Parts: sequence; C-alpha cells; structure tokens
Amino acid sequence: MIGNRLIHRTADGVRIPGTWRHAFIHNGCYHLTDLFIYADGLIDCWGLVTIEEFQEKLRSGWVATSLPDGAEASAHDLAGWKFSEPRTWLTPDLLVAEIRDTIDQLNGRPDSTGRCLAAVDTFLADRTEENRAAARAAFLAIPVSRRRYALGDMDYKDGPLRVLVVGPGGKTYLPHDPPITQEAYDSAVAYFEERASWSARRPTRVPADGPAAPHAPAVHLYQSYPDKPEADPGKRGLRNDYPAPIVVEGVGYPSVAHAYWALSVAQPEVRATIVTAETAYAARKLAAGTPRREGWEQARTAVMTSLLRAKYDQHPELAEILLATDDATVIYDDMDSAFWGDNAGRGRNWTGRLLELVRSELHARQAGIVIT
Repeated sequence: MIGNRLIHRTADGVRIPGTWRHAFIHNGCYHLTDLFIYADGLIDCWGLVTIEEFQEKLRSGWVATSLPDGAEASAHDLAGWKFSEPRTWLTPDLLVAEIRDTIDQLNGRPDSTGRCLAAVDTFLADRTEENRAAARAAFLAIPVSRRRYALGDMDYKDGPLRVLVVGPGGKTYLPHDPPITQEAYDSAVAYFEERASWSARRPTRVPADGPAAPHAPAVHLYQSYPDKPEADPGKRGLRNDYPAPIVVEGVGYPSVAHAYWALSVAQPEVRATIVTAETAYAARKLAAGTPRREGWEQARTAVMTSLLRAKYDQHPELAEILLATDDATVIYDDMDSAFWGDNAGRGRNWTGRLLELVRSELHARQAGIVIT
C-alpha cells in the first residue's frame, strides 16, 4: 500500500512518482534501509535497478527476506543489534509480487486486487465454472499478505472471496477452512449482491473543478540559444530568449529576455545598452555586471508575467504553439538560474509555471471566459 509515502525522482527533467518501504540488505551484516519503488518500474535499494535485476539481488541474498538468529544488524546512524528469534513473513516471490502491485498503483492501473475484483464481477454476471476458475486464479495472484484487504472490509476481510471462488464443496487456500457448504456459498453470493447494490447507489465522486493532474504529456523546453526568428520554431518559440520582439510601455525589446534584464537594472544608461544587445545571452551578461533595482527580487515574477503576456498577445503564432501544449506541465531549463529553471529537478521552474499561467489565460480568452 502506498499511503502517504509519496516520493519522486527526476529523470530528464520529468518527475517520476514513487513510494518507499523498509527492507534489509545483507552487506557484511544486515542493514535496515529504504527500498524506493518508482512508477517507471525502477527500484532503488542501494542502486537503481530494473525489477528483473532486483529479483537477482533477492536470489543472491543481497536483499534479505530471511534473517538468521544471532546475525548482526544495524540501522544507519541509529542503532545496532543482533537478531534473537527473528520472524519474517516475506519471501522473495512475495516481495516481488507486492512491488509489482505498487508499480501498478503508482501508474493508476488495476493491481492484482483490481484484476481479481474485475474477474469476480465477470463470474457473477455469468456463473460458469470457467469464469469461476479465472476468478480463483486472479484471487490467488493477489500477494497473500494483501488478500485480507481485497474487499476493503475489515469485518469480513477476504472471507466472502475465499468462499465464492471455490464454490460449494471446495477447499480454500487456508488449511484451517472447512469445505464450503451450500449455505456458506449462498451467503457469499448474497454478500456480493448487496455490495454491488450498495456501490450502484453510491454517488460517483467527480471533482467539481476538474482533474488535479494534467492529461497531456509534460513539455520540456530545453536550454537553447536562438539568434534569429524561424518560420516554424516549434516549442523553441516558447523560450524567453527566442527573438520575438515585444513593446512594453512604449519601449521595444528584441525578446522577453532582453526586456527582463533591461528592466532589472538600476542604471538607465545600462538599461539602454541591454536593449540593443546582440543576443539574449549578451543582455544577461551586461545586466549581471550592474546592480539590480531596489525591490527587484520581490517584483521579478510580476514583471516576468507581464512580459510573457505581452509576448503572446503580440505574437499570435507563438500563442498557438503555447495553446497546443494543452494542460501539460511545462519544464523550463535555465542553467544560469535555479529560480527560473527546473534544471533537472533542482530548480523552482518559475518560467514554466508562469507559462502555464499565461496559457490558462489564453485558453480562458478562447473560451470567452474573461474576468476584468
């Protein structure tokens, strides 16, 4: 179960969601450490590996699921001890099965429990022995450690499921369960029919304000140094240093970057030099050698927002490129600024965030939603 153990790593500027759980590794002695599981199927337990490579770590005993009595163990910078009558229910196969379920959950796919419940629905709709066998196989594919939670009912646990999938006269996977009587089977069927009726009456929860996550793939605006306009710039046209001239308060600037750096400096004569700089890079370099205006740090996001609005108002062809990104997360590289750039997950990505804001305003205007 993922719960609130949400983490992420960054790969090529894209956040990969993940979660974590504890595990022991055997490296001289036994170390209690963290096992990180990511949506793209990679697993990090002292090294990022595929699930097949992780299975090899389990086979070799480097990731340990059995803990010998008397073995030395430690938790880094916390404690050291020896095992005394250790008990563990994990096996390599069970741990891998739980990890596969976790990867499905991180991707919003049905995990083994979801697949089992879908097979049960198919059986209840058409009660053939073939469908029952499929439901039973799907039930047994749920990691044994998670079967009791499959119905989300801690009063009955997985009891009705165990009974339903084997049928009258059958034996469940639990050795202490007696053979299933017709009465017990009818009771299990009634449980699922009542459960289906309750689910049908329950109102479907739809977020009133739409989805929380974007449905379009993330857009990565890599660092580039365009020096002249292009007939079809594509996403390069969304860069602040792309040469798309703008006019702000009666002053013309060769690009958003020129305008930003010119407006940032305290000395008017330097500002004029920046406006005429040959490239955005040269404009930045000129600005870096002179003091900022007072209060610039607090005002810079507001200034950048105004400049981006001017760019996409004055260049409809570039506005179309921005609109075409739909609701995607915009990841903007700026190797000189961890404030404006995402920079492989180490920056704050303010340019990307403001591009998303301006894009939303453009979408609103297209839809006739105008707030003044």
